[in-house]
Amino acid sequence: MSSVLVHDKTELPVLRSGLGLPRPDHFVGWRDWFTTVDHKKIGVMYGAAACFFFLVGGVEALTIRTQLARPMQHIITAQLYNQLFTMHGTTMIFLGVMPLSAAFFNFVVPLQIGARDVAFPRLNAFSLWTFFAGASLLNVSWFLQVLNIIGILNPVDGRTDIVPGGGWFGYASLTEKPFTGIGTDVWVLSLQILGVASLAAAFNFIATIINLRAPGMTMMRLPVFCWMTLVTSFLIIFAFPPITIALGELLFDRTFQTNFFRVEGGGQPIFWQHLFWVFGHPEVYILVLPAMGIVSEVLPTFSRKPLFGYPIIVFSGAVIGLLGFAVWSHHMFATGLGKVATAAFSLLTMAIAVPTGVKIFNWVGTLWGGRIRYTVPMIFSLGFVWMFMLGGFSGIMHSAAPADAEQHDSYFIIAHFHYVLLGGILLGLLSGIYYWVPKIFGKMMNQKLGYWVAAMVIIGFNVTFGPMHYLGLIGMTRRTYTYLGDKGWNDWNLVCTIGSYILGMGVFLCFMDLVVTVFSKKRNCGPDPWNARTLEWSLPSPVPAYNYARLPIVSTRDAWWMDKHAGTPIEYDQADLSHGVHMPSQSWMPMGAGFGFFIFGLGIVLMSAGIPYCGYMAISGLVMVTFFIYLWALEGPGGYHLIVPSDATPPSPTPARTHAPVAASHH
Repeated sequence: MSSVLVHDKTELPVLRSGLGLPRPDHFVGWRDWFTTVDHKKIGVMYGAAACFFFLVGGVEALTIRTQLARPMQHIITAQLYNQLFTMHGTTMIFLGVMPLSAAFFNFVVPLQIGARDVAFPRLNAFSLWTFFAGASLLNVSWFLQVLNIIGILNPVDGRTDIVPGGGWFGYASLTEKPFTGIGTDVWVLSLQILGVASLAAAFNFIATIINLRAPGMTMMRLPVFCWMTLVTSFLIIFAFPPITIALGELLFDRTFQTNFFRVEGGGQPIFWQHLFWVFGHPEVYILVLPAMGIVSEVLPTFSRKPLFGYPIIVFSGAVIGLLGFAVWSHHMFATGLGKVATAAFSLLTMAIAVPTGVKIFNWVGTLWGGRIRYTVPMIFSLGFVWMFMLGGFSGIMHSAAPADAEQHDSYFIIAHFHYVLLGGILLGLLSGIYYWVPKIFGKMMNQKLGYWVAAMVIIGFNVTFGPMHYLGLIGMTRRTYTYLGDKGWNDWNLVCTIGSYILGMGVFLCFMDLVVTVFSKKRNCGPDPWNARTLEWSLPSPVPAYNYARLPIVSTRDAWWMDKHAGTPIEYDQADLSHGVHMPSQSWMPMGAGFGFFIFGLGIVLMSAGIPYCGYMAISGLVMVTFFIYLWALEGPGGYHLIVPSDATPPSPTPARTHAPVAASHH
């Protein structure tokens, strides 16, 4: 242990781990980011990756829409079309929405609960680098496809679909060897690796929220975003094992000719659907609950009144998570489940609308009578409530099995789930970006441009997906590569394509503004630019490495708001800070283990293609994962002390102070 004064250019003295190796605590620049265990930096890296993959998934979607703009076009091949919609769905769900939610989990949750870090900092870094491994493996398939086109990589089975092309749902037996090439192996292994990352993060956040809450912060004083993080983490833990089992069985079918799903060997393809949707429907709520948590933070802040019905909001979130496991077969009404099963799942699907509707009524109650400020985060949150509600209405239609049978596999379904995933979740996440970027970087995004972004995203989204309801009802099927010009679909498909470009431009402008904001040298906001309610806004912007010099003692919900306006000041512990604040040591081991997963997955894929000696690559990847985790255990937790500046310790409790709202500035 040693102490060092915190200054930007102070080099920390080199400490040694239990292995006798120097710890990377003194690194700056790129090496600092590669070895960091700071939850804030990990959150930033998750967010950067999510934004990048949102753009990748958006380009894939725009290519699909360009192909469908007019009838009988052949801008891309049918095989490439299958690969694009497979990669688009997989990318948006697993590489876009989930990591952007994880970015907010990482950055915001420890600050909201008054903690200095997550419970397991190195496990947090391991989750990040394992996510990078899975995401890289999935998208390296595009590079391998190019190698196939130019004649360098030629799979032994002669199949040229190197990029996954069996649908983001991977239905058996269409993903068996006779129907798809090594792209399916890429898809299976990528999702398995991404599952490891998600599970590691979920266990970490459960431990963090339960064990590291500030003194006095009972569970019913937790911010709603923390509650939704907790419920989401439990959903991940219980939902990922079924898909892990299904993916493992599929890989065994393809590699060792087992008969889990192979019809010719007595397998049952319908088992895949059950296992996939036992995961897939809770996954919807893994995606949507974080956005609901964001909206539950934003609406009270800009309504300038407490969240209406806090206990009901929390309880309904937990009920949504529980019922999410009981409705999976409404995705399978067309498979012949039988009358009893169909009736049961139909009723349960109707029931899950109740807690969702309760949340909407509570959000409306929060707005009712409030002094509403129409900031950019507020616009996106209001858009979330409206668009998600519309998606829910069409979802209730599918709870009726006869209606579902009529609309199944039509463009009506595409419209429905995009109203939930894009109109709901994306708008909620964009609200979170505009809301928390000032806290993350100490800089406001361009608010004038933000209004244009909101208009383009909301209008473009509705122009894109609104007409798809009609297209589905007049017979346009999902996964349509091209179509004849006499179907009555021509004009509406052109409208959808135009809307998709408006939507894409809006998202692109948001991310470009985010990049400009991050690299701007001018910090233009204070600690609390929104006059917000929760603890993270009591800290400087950007937040110091140690978060809280002294831990807050919480005596009420919305402690920061009550401190400012209600005469209930936050108290802080009086621990001796003469020795500094203990910080966890940084480590190379999580990144090394994550890289090992990538080598393992790539080796299996190339081995499936028949490339010689790639089995050894797969084995070396597993050895690398084991080796770095073993070193991780041996190096010990370490740690060092940062001596905090005297002006960083919070003042003694003071009388209530009134903070006037700070005007949102722009570039």
